[in-house]
Amino acid sequence: MFPPAFGPRMGYLCKYLKQSGWEPTVITEHIPDTTFTFLKGDFPVIYIDYYKNKSKLAWIKIFLLNLFFNYKDRKIYKEALRQIQKQQFDLILCSTYRTYPLLAAQKTAQKAKLPLIVDLRDIIEQYTGAEFISYPLPRLFGLEKQIVSIFRKKNLKQRNRVLRQANYVTTVSPWHVETLKPYNANISLIYNGYDPDIFYPEAIESDRFYITYTGRLLSIAMRNPELLFLSVRRLSDEHFFTSDTFRMRWYVDEASREILQHEAEKCGIAEYMSYFGYIPASDVPTVLNESSILLLLTNKADASGPKGIMTTKFFEALAVEKPILCVRGDEGCLEEVIRRTQAGLSAHTEEEVYQFIKKYYLQWKAVKHVTSNPDRGEVMKFSRKEQAADFIRIFEQTIRANE
Repeated sequence: MFPPAFGPRMGYLCKYLKQSGWEPTVITEHIPDTTFTFLKGDFPVIYIDYYKNKSKLAWIKIFLLNLFFNYKDRKIYKEALRQIQKQQFDLILCSTYRTYPLLAAQKTAQKAKLPLIVDLRDIIEQYTGAEFISYPLPRLFGLEKQIVSIFRKKNLKQRNRVLRQANYVTTVSPWHVETLKPYNANISLIYNGYDPDIFYPEAIESDRFYITYTGRLLSIAMRNPELLFLSVRRLSDEHFFTSDTFRMRWYVDEASREILQHEAEKCGIAEYMSYFGYIPASDVPTVLNESSILLLLTNKADASGPKGIMTTKFFEALAVEKPILCVRGDEGCLEEVIRRTQAGLSAHTEEEVYQFIKKYYLQWKAVKHVTSNPDRGEVMKFSRKEQAADFIRIFEQTIRANE
């Protein structure tokens, strides 16, 4: 995806590439979303709309055409050929969260005799189940599991073939680097990050103590709020706060909201929950800065848990210098960065969460806003501007090697 849809990694990269004298041309899928409208830049972006017919039947048709005939990659490739016939390019960059459109990028690079750089944000191996499929599969005559298995095997086979042929690979966490290194040794870690022009700390007083979450849940196996909900229940039973002074704010989609409502009712804390839909990315800095604690939901990164997931919202939370509460701590890459930046708590127990909320609630009660004191030198390493410079170094090195 690319702005105006949810595409922060490439949206911010293109912003800083343009400032550094590069001229990106983007070919992407049209997504009916305006979350990142403010990141639309003054460079060409070609949007391909596969779903002009918005029915579920149309979605199934495209899914199956793509599964068996690489339909979406074929359309991207045709558009890419039109662009390389119109002007000269120095390299092809393909950023994806699964596989598509790696095939189109590889064929384009081969046709144009250009170096190919692959950027992998999220990969199939990091998920606990079938969450890597964008939408839940409808009933397909009892063949849903078999189709997911075929889809997974096919995507991994195609992705790994392209990785072996790529000139360079970038990805988003140390776990991702280790997982992908067997397919291409020319690989570098470039984390997700925050835009320093937009995300910085502001002391905004609030009449309530807010714990804020922005994003999706996908599943309880991937993102489990249990430790938080049990701690809130305990503090509520002790009459430490009331629903007038303490709120958990959820900026989530409808599917995530249903999961949260169910879990909150089980714990008897529904009165503390406030639900909102997604908001434009330009509004996020204010929402974060007026919060008291910023929440990350994950789970232990073991064989059956999520792996290497370090979302953009984590780095944006770092930038505004609010205490970060991560439940359940992954005991992996994310926990290590929280520890290194001194940005908050990656919790393993209910008692840890209980004490953490209590500490910052008392701070809020005294001054009506909350701040943390992270290691700013470490936080600066995750600036999108710095990361664009890392990409540029890789681009220049790859172009020189291809001459």
